[in-house]
Amino acid sequence: MKSKQYIDLLQIYLQPQRKRVFLLAILLISGIILQLLNPQLVRVFLDGVEAGKSVRQLVTTAVAFTLIAVTAQAIKLAATYIGEIIAWTATNDLRADLALHCLRLDMSFHKTHKPGELIERVDGDVNKLANFFSQLVIQLVSNFLLLVGVIVLLWVVDWRIGTAVTLFGLLGIAGLNWFNTRIIPRWQELRQINSDLFGYLEEWLSGTEEIQTNSAAPYMMRRLYQLMRARWLAMKSAMRLNVGVMGLPIIMPTLAYVAAYVWGTAVYQNGVLTIGTIYLVFYYIDVIKGPLWVIQRQVQDLQQASASLNRIAELFAIQPTIEDGATAVIPTGPLAVQFDHLTFAYEDTPDTAEIVLQDVSFTLQPKRVLGLLGRTGGGKTTLTRLLFRFYDPTKGAIRLGTGRVEDTDGRYVDLRHVSQANIRQRIGLVTQDVELFHASVRDNLTLFDNTIADEQIITALETLGLRQWLDSLPDGLNTKLEASDSLSSGEAQLLALGRVFLQDPGLIIMDEASSRLDPATEHLLETAVSKLLTNRTAIIIAHRLGTVQRADEIMILEDGHILEHNDRTLLANDPNSRFYKLLQTGLEEAIV
Repeated sequence: MKSKQYIDLLQIYLQPQRKRVFLLAILLISGIILQLLNPQLVRVFLDGVEAGKSVRQLVTTAVAFTLIAVTAQAIKLAATYIGEIIAWTATNDLRADLALHCLRLDMSFHKTHKPGELIERVDGDVNKLANFFSQLVIQLVSNFLLLVGVIVLLWVVDWRIGTAVTLFGLLGIAGLNWFNTRIIPRWQELRQINSDLFGYLEEWLSGTEEIQTNSAAPYMMRRLYQLMRARWLAMKSAMRLNVGVMGLPIIMPTLAYVAAYVWGTAVYQNGVLTIGTIYLVFYYIDVIKGPLWVIQRQVQDLQQASASLNRIAELFAIQPTIEDGATAVIPTGPLAVQFDHLTFAYEDTPDTAEIVLQDVSFTLQPKRVLGLLGRTGGGKTTLTRLLFRFYDPTKGAIRLGTGRVEDTDGRYVDLRHVSQANIRQRIGLVTQDVELFHASVRDNLTLFDNTIADEQIITALETLGLRQWLDSLPDGLNTKLEASDSLSSGEAQLLALGRVFLQDPGLIIMDEASSRLDPATEHLLETAVSKLLTNRTAIIIAHRLGTVQRADEIMILEDGHILEHNDRTLLANDPNSRFYKLLQTGLEEAIV
């Protein structure tokens, strides 16, 4: 199974670079041939000196030896250069595939995996495969062939020396295999602990303010020490076995040297071999040391690559639980929303007592604005996540459409029959926290979509009443933003409204919060929201009285149930309604 994973990985990411791989293989094999050829010239030179050959002949042999040595180094340099290109190309493609795979996974996956952990798996694990892609497999094969070539030549020189070196080589291979089967799980455990550590550091750094204000630094440091200790113990466990692997390239050549001294002395004294041939034997044994050290390092890399490969395969094996629909399309224009006896519980809370939404049914007609109220934990945010199909309902259905009886095909479409791309295109979302990127205002508005012209962006901002805000920026659309530090909270909200307007959705979901407004941009923001909601359906999670006055309908969620849903004016004038009481007591205090 493991060999199949290696082969599949190599086929997928090296097949597009087959010309480079072929060139790398030729360079490496050429280097092996030159390494085997040069010692023969040394033997010729030594035997020539002993036989009293002319200086010219000896110089010719020495020049040939030098040229071959220089050529071998040039080939080695070229092979390293080509190998690095192959490695970077293959690993970057693998990173891109892993990142895209993570983006396609459900919110239930991202809920249980921290960003720091995913960074380590997408980047850290792939880094361990860089050498695997560039030269590891080819060099393992080429160095093994070099080892075989040396042994064959030693057999040609003398069968007794060849037998001894062959025996030691087989013992070394058996030892490497024994260590390899036991050390891979330890490297895999170390990779997992690294992921946990990076995930914890990401969580810690992003929550620095809360940690400091709540004096939680001692707890966080204790947890950090625990993770670092676990990492140290895992590293020690892996390196303990790795010492044995590192010792093999020392032990095997030493035993071969002993055999060469014993047999070499005897055969030279008997006149069977010349001094050049004896030197050749020792030279080839010395050549063996190089491949053994390379094989040892590459086996260690292969062990870590195997651990990383296992974790990458595990990540690729995780598939979305939500199947993308493709049999229906959400119609254009303002959308009607229908919740049909919807019940939902998160996978990590399957117990009936912890159901988030229970038998929720309502219909929101096109161009209507629904103000969604309720205490924290009542299910408001979950309802909006279901509309984006981040999750599927446990029971019941969500439908979008025109709401018109005459539109038999588009009156209502079940979200499970629509592609997720179509859902995200037809629904816009403005959240309390706006994610800004280290890029220009243009790229932040279009989310790096180069097909949207500047004229279209400016027209959209003018429609939203944001042209004055755009003109206030130092470089207009080219103004560089350094994440969230570049804009105030209100300005970030303005930018988010511009994003949604360019998307031109039929349904808008707004998670509005007064804390996100600042006095300098409040008027602009109110004007932009009014323009954005024109001729569109909207659901607003309301936190203040001003936003509630914008709604046509009011829905109050409590403990996952619809406590109240009706026209805002009717509820506001009904002394028996919950909404009426909220208005009397103060909405902000009653729903937090």
